[in-house]
Amino acid sequence: MTKQECRIPQDLHIHTVFSEQDSSVVPEQTPELIAHVDHARTMGISDHFEHFADHAYDRYVDRLRGLGLRVGTEVDGAASVGFAAELDFDYYIYHCRDRAEDYRAIERLLATERPVIIAHPHVFQTDLERIPTDCLVELNNRYIWRCDWASFYGPFRERFRFVVSSDAHQPNWLNQNVARRVQESLAVRETLLFA
Repeated sequence: MTKQECRIPQDLHIHTVFSEQDSSVVPEQTPELIAHVDHARTMGISDHFEHFADHAYDRYVDRLRGLGLRVGTEVDGAASVGFAAELDFDYYIYHCRDRAEDYRAIERLLATERPVIIAHPHVFQTDLERIPTDCLVELNNRYIWRCDWASFYGPFRERFRFVVSSDAHQPNWLNQNVARRVQESLAVRETLLFA
């Protein structure tokens, strides 16, 4: 089997050392390591916006683009959306808790005309009925096993486009085995962005 055959189609939810305040991220989880491992045909880094944007945005973008990686960010709810929408990203990973302000803030991200991926919605008790259908919904390898995924995601199989992500914070998390099994069981097609 060749390396090309072993690689997954895409992984857009990967953290690196730019998620400085996340204790799950190990020092070895650098953008260079991700690029070297090359586990997916399309790879995007989506570090926590609140951890780097105010002091390291330019360095973040330059480093990722220099390695041929897609530049995303993970935005933690409504409070940071205004600032995040002003900066240039290829896509947004969004934490939408079950709060009116978080649902309203989605429209601001969608106005950027960049893909908006709703991150691990079952973790935040996101009401998928309130999510605009222009958003994509993530099947997240890190958390998907912690819910009754058939009951949570099943009713929305036809409503949304789905992406499969690792949410890797460490090199050994660079896989999507559980999320891909859920995707297969739900019989949903993975939406490939930037393909």
